[in-house]
Amino acid sequence: MTGSRNSAVRAGNRRTLVNLATLAALVGVSAWASAQSAVESATVRGSTARSAAAAGSAVPSIKAPALRGQGKPAGLAGEPRMVHMADSAPACVGGLPQPVQVRINAGKSTLLNLPEPIVRRTLGDPAIADARMVSPQVMYLVSGSIGTTNAILQGRSGRCMVLDIVVAIDTDAVQAKIVELMPSEKAVKVIAAGDSLVLTGMVTDAMAADRAVSIANAYVRTAYQQGMGGGSSGGNQQGRLGIQPAQNGAAPQLARIINLLSVGAPQQVMLEVKVAEVAKTLLDKLGASVNAARTQGSWTYQLLSNFLTGEVGGMAGAVKSSVNNLVIDAEKRDGMLRILAEPTVMAISGQEGSFLAGGKILIPVSQTTEAGVLRVTLEEKEFGVGLKFTPTVLADGRINLRVAPEVSELSREGVGISTTGTSGRAVFPLITTRRASTTVQLFDGQSFAIGGLIKNNVAANLKALPILGEIPILGALFRSTDFQSEKTELVFIVTPRLVKPLPPDYQLPTDRVGEPSRQGVFLGGQLDSEPPTQPGAARGAAPAAGGLELK
Repeated sequence: MTGSRNSAVRAGNRRTLVNLATLAALVGVSAWASAQSAVESATVRGSTARSAAAAGSAVPSIKAPALRGQGKPAGLAGEPRMVHMADSAPACVGGLPQPVQVRINAGKSTLLNLPEPIVRRTLGDPAIADARMVSPQVMYLVSGSIGTTNAILQGRSGRCMVLDIVVAIDTDAVQAKIVELMPSEKAVKVIAAGDSLVLTGMVTDAMAADRAVSIANAYVRTAYQQGMGGGSSGGNQQGRLGIQPAQNGAAPQLARIINLLSVGAPQQVMLEVKVAEVAKTLLDKLGASVNAARTQGSWTYQLLSNFLTGEVGGMAGAVKSSVNNLVIDAEKRDGMLRILAEPTVMAISGQEGSFLAGGKILIPVSQTTEAGVLRVTLEEKEFGVGLKFTPTVLADGRINLRVAPEVSELSREGVGISTTGTSGRAVFPLITTRRASTTVQLFDGQSFAIGGLIKNNVAANLKALPILGEIPILGALFRSTDFQSEKTELVFIVTPRLVKPLPPDYQLPTDRVGEPSRQGVFLGGQLDSEPPTQPGAARGAAPAAGGLELK
């Protein structure tokens, strides 16, 4: 009786286990179907729906690693069990194999077909990627933050698989946008490197490289602004382009753009600049100084004194002699200054070139240290004729030129500064600067001018004695006039030229002159001789444009 009761109990337990296993299998199949449907709808939205069998064949598979040992780990149950890394680490048969790299774009997910059912799994950093088993042999991998992590999977046989999971920025969208807007630049490649986008490849000119960088920056900013709207789609869009979320109230950081584009056969541009400045000064001065005095006894009564200097005397003075004089001061002065400089600078297309013909002066500058101590340091200031320019050769032969010429000089007038507690007075130098900055486009050999009449100062002063200075004819003796006119004109004439390197053997001016010999100097009075004939190829013609060969 007891035996039959035990048999019935065992049969009931077996039926319960079979029902539980059947239920688990149904739940697994249902979850797998739901996950597969979600992935298909997200990746092929708007396209024709494929069958479940075709979708299952598209899931990547991972080959099982070679078995290093035989047997089954102790304590491994026959039914599939999912054990998280917090529970226990898998005891792998044969040790850990070589890792398999799985690359996934930020903000996306994928399905992995595994070679055998998985019973245990571990995950390094759930913030970077999350792994979920939708069936015993299919793993659903969801990306998180940009970075790398790994996962260890153990199958029923006890063998383990190591996955190196790399979550990177989605470069496909940026690559497609560059191809769409720049169809002629087919060699531009977009590569993800951590939280940065790297642009590599070859472009036709520097302007194309700037456009590619601008497109990448604009696309990242646009995606960030769209992602700020909130919602799950916005978060996925930000993660897909490497937009790191804000932490502790800080602003989100966009993906950086690293420009490693190279320009095919870069052109060299030589810039000829002519600086012409003319300054003209005109000074006319006419004045009179009258001193009329009458002496009576020991007193002298004065009418006017030292009028040209602006100092009017009093009506009484303590002089013992009578003085009557008339001083007339007339002056005319003309001045003219002419400055001409012709600097020549050469630079590669897209790179900045600079030139300075002048000098430097040291100007004392007071600074306060962190301890509150006042310290005087010397700061360098440049003056002279300077030039900065950045040429960019375009595809059709035009030259985009950003040029900034400058002319500065030390002024004859300084700035007087008196220090506290001292009776001395320091005079600091004053620098007069004229500069211009512009961006133009022109062809090889064309010129353009910058500048014109930049200063026209007219000053007139009149000093007179009231009433007396207004008398016709005689009033000229009681007033002084001062007229000064100053005109300065500055013109920059800029001419860019395309040049190429010189050949290895080009003719020098010294090649036509030989060294003198003693016999020729003392007997024949010859200071030069025929240049020696050198073996080899003949030298080329002398280069034009100051040692550069024009293209």
